[in-house]
Amino acid sequence: MQVSDFNVILNEHTRPLKAFAFRFTKDLNDADDLYQDTILKAIRYFENFKEGTNLKAWLFTIMKNTFINDYRKEVRSNAIILKSVDLSSVTLLESSSKNLAESRFILNDVHTLLNKLPKEYSLPFILHFEGHKYHEIADDLDIPIGTVKTRIHMAREILKKQLKMYDKKRQ
Repeated sequence: MQVSDFNVILNEHTRPLKAFAFRFTKDLNDADDLYQDTILKAIRYFENFKEGTNLKAWLFTIMKNTFINDYRKEVRSNAIILKSVDLSSVTLLESSSKNLAESRFILNDVHTLLNKLPKEYSLPFILHFEGHKYHEIADDLDIPIGTVKTRIHMAREILKKQLKMYDKKRQ
């Protein structure tokens, strides 16, 4: 099979691949990036594809592995923690609240979003935020501990997406 033939066949799988990418990322721009990375890897390694096998499954596997690897890289890069404590006036000024009105505005947005969350997500999230352990929340709500962890994670993801505008790393 020639590369040009392979490219034509790849184009037939654009829609399902983009839909699959969106299921992973839940964001159109990130889904497009994941789709493009998948296509680039497929073209780069097309000689590894065995003609007559399921191309769609091969592409979906590439996409899944790409997403997992990218996620792991992001987790590792976000896990770097500085252990030095600098209490100079410059760092204290940077970490202090510069505008009380702005802080109240942000806090009001957080409360509004928490109230908009479905109760099955907000209640475990608030209990965990207040310091309760997963097993305590599971016992109190009479649900499995895995469900508690999932609901807390889902609440975090929803809040992160809704509060992106306050992310200082993006500014």
